[in-house]
Amino acid sequence: MGPVLAGVLQLLALMAALALAYKPLGTYMAKVYTSDKHLRVEKWIYKGIGADPDTEMRWPAYLRGVLAFSLAGVLFLYVLQRLQGVLPGSLGFASIDPDQAFNTAASFVSNTNWQSYSGEQAMGHVVQTAGLAVQNFVSAAVGMAVAVTLVRGFAGSRTGELGNFWSDLVRGVVRLLVPIAVVGALVLVACGVIQNFSGIHEVGQFMGGTQEWNGGAVASQEAIKELGTNGGGYFNANSSHPFENPTPFTNLFEIFLILLIPFSITRTFGIMVGSARQGYAILATMATIWVGFVALMMWTEFTHHGPAFQAAGGAYEGKEVRFGVGASSIFAVSTTLTSTGAVDSFHSSFTGLGGGITLLGMMLGEIAPGGVGSGLYGMLIMAIIAVFIAGLMVGRTPEYLGKKIGSREIKLAACYILITPALVLVFTACAMALPAPANSMTNSGAHGFSEILYAYTSGANNNGSAFAGLNADTQWFNTTIGLAMLLGRFVPMVFVLALAGSLAEQKPVPVTAGTLRTDKPLYTGLLVGTIIIITGLTYFPALALGPLAEGLA
Repeated sequence: MGPVLAGVLQLLALMAALALAYKPLGTYMAKVYTSDKHLRVEKWIYKGIGADPDTEMRWPAYLRGVLAFSLAGVLFLYVLQRLQGVLPGSLGFASIDPDQAFNTAASFVSNTNWQSYSGEQAMGHVVQTAGLAVQNFVSAAVGMAVAVTLVRGFAGSRTGELGNFWSDLVRGVVRLLVPIAVVGALVLVACGVIQNFSGIHEVGQFMGGTQEWNGGAVASQEAIKELGTNGGGYFNANSSHPFENPTPFTNLFEIFLILLIPFSITRTFGIMVGSARQGYAILATMATIWVGFVALMMWTEFTHHGPAFQAAGGAYEGKEVRFGVGASSIFAVSTTLTSTGAVDSFHSSFTGLGGGITLLGMMLGEIAPGGVGSGLYGMLIMAIIAVFIAGLMVGRTPEYLGKKIGSREIKLAACYILITPALVLVFTACAMALPAPANSMTNSGAHGFSEILYAYTSGANNNGSAFAGLNADTQWFNTTIGLAMLLGRFVPMVFVLALAGSLAEQKPVPVTAGTLRTDKPLYTGLLVGTIIIITGLTYFPALALGPLAEGLA
């Protein structure tokens, strides 16, 4: 079997598995977020935190809950890292420096999981499990809660009530993330991923020195790392490390976990707004972009010109030989079109255009299918922009799901799509203008520029992957990327929740002959075009200086 055929067959198998899980999981998630009953363990949690899960919140109260919980998470994780040197189970590692502790705390709480450190050489068992792994669960649950709130805004009528943040948070963790992650961890352990609390082992001589390996609760963290679109690896090599990802099957299974909730939540959306066809339209948009990007990535990595590439049968540099070019291409696209950031290959070693595809995937806003929760609300913002453009074309007030899109709604949507590009481009410009940040680049020229552009794109879009040629463990990058991650995560949430409140206060308008049918293929095509055009106009100059210049050289 040739490598191209192997890659295509893996893609088809992945699509089949996602299709089988789509209806049952999407329907189950809708029941989770619409149920009026509380499990016993949930009642214990509510009592412990002093929350009333039945109190309906308007959007300012919901936002305060999101921000307060996330701030507490940042502070807790920061303190835990600063105290690591005196904690049990630290494996002898010292406390984390202040700038790196801030960066890591901001990273995991914002669901970015950017890492400017080597996991096996910096973090002990307590920080890994009680700090990082816990945030993998709750940061994903926060994203789902915000997405469900926007859906309730579309489904609501003349009410500003959007549900209860604490109830949505706890249900997301207890009823959804924990059960699936447990099953995922058991599958990974059965396939060879390690799960223990052993210390550091010397395993022999290597190139004149000793080699040491760490143990750890890797399988449990790997499962939620992928399921929650987090991405932070237990080891520096991330999902290319055999302890995290030992076989081609586990590689495909981890991609499945990455895409499982972001695709399935479109059915949840359709059920909650009372039209499954609307969910299928959003699903079709996401799937079209994802499949298109995978096809482009395979083309660039398999057919790049040059005798070395042709002799090898593809661009194998930086690819894990256990997986090959095809599986690495699927993983790279899936991890950058979601907010995962896990990697099973070295993105900096992809071809110039291949690296550009990973960049463009994040620049789309990571909405195809995007992160857990964040992908859905990002796509719905784009859907609002698309109906606004369609309304301008026909001279009609735009409507989406029975709600009028007026000046307030379009201003909030516009602010949402502008904040992330502003963070990426301003921070990149500052880093390139100052001498110290530029010294962190391994490469010069277009590829060096791509390293810095990729870092801020990854941080502001809450992805977390890296080109890996950039030395980001400096005070400048730890601080600025940390700020980009926090602002890129929580400022857009302000606009999403405000938009949800505005929509919920409206009375639905009846469907007429002039209403744009947003559940038809024509609208899906319009939405795909809107996403590509907005991204292209925003980022094309920066892409032209980096991956396009390198790829066309």
